[in-house]
Amino acid sequence: MSYIDDEGSIIVPKSVRPTIEYEETLLGNKKGAKRQFRHKNLHIREYGDYYTVHMDKVDPRKDPFGHLLIDAPKFLVGLMTAVSMGKLVSFAFSNNNRTEDKNKKGTQ
Repeated sequence: MSYIDDEGSIIVPKSVRPTIEYEETLLGNKKGAKRQFRHKNLHIREYGDYYTVHMDKVDPRKDPFGHLLIDAPKFLVGLMTAVSMGKLVSFAFSNNNRTEDKNKKGTQ
C-alpha cells in the first residue's frame, strides 16, 4: 500500500491514529471526505478507514485570500471568473433596462 496519495498528501490509516482531536472545519475542499480538520497549517481529511494529511503554506482561517492565492489558486481563478461573469450579466441587464426605458419614453 502506498502512503502518499495522488496529490502528495500523506495517508494515515485509522489503525495508526484512530481519532483526531483537532478543530473540525468547513474551510477547504472536502474531496469526498466525511470531515476535515485544521491544526495550524495542517489540513486533515477523514475518510472511511484512513486520513489524508498535508501542510498548507497559508492558514485560511488567518488569511483566506492568501490561502486562495498560494494554496488553492484554481479556486481563486474560478471565483474571479464567477465575479467577472456576474458583472457582465449585470451590465447586460442594466443596458437592456435602459434601452427599454428610452423606448417607452420615446413612444409616449
